[in-house]
Amino acid sequence: MKEEKQINLRVKDGDQFYSNETTINFGPVEFVLDFRCVTHIQDVAENRSILIRHNAVILTPYHAKSFLQVLNKAIVDYENRFGEIKKPGEIKKAEDLIKKERKKLEKDKEDNETYFG
Repeated sequence: MKEEKQINLRVKDGDQFYSNETTINFGPVEFVLDFRCVTHIQDVAENRSILIRHNAVILTPYHAKSFLQVLNKAIVDYENRFGEIKKPGEIKKAEDLIKKERKKLEKDKEDNETYFG
């Protein structure tokens, strides 16, 4: 007869983390998903600064591919339930403003060029 052993399991949850920027890098044996939260701060002395918090998740290539499949399924399920996920109008507007600013900077640079560069 087999003897049954009891195993105690403890799960330590990390702090929840909101991310508004993400980068993905990879090497031969790992993928690094770096989730960042970028917050603009202005203190009482009117000093402006940017606070960047980040959490990195490191996956093997196999687990990264498995994660992609699970995430794709979750997005399909979400869209089936709530409708297509679309880019918010505010982001489109911000992208248009950035394009206009870049074009203006390029034009200003062209206007200020001389024979010597």
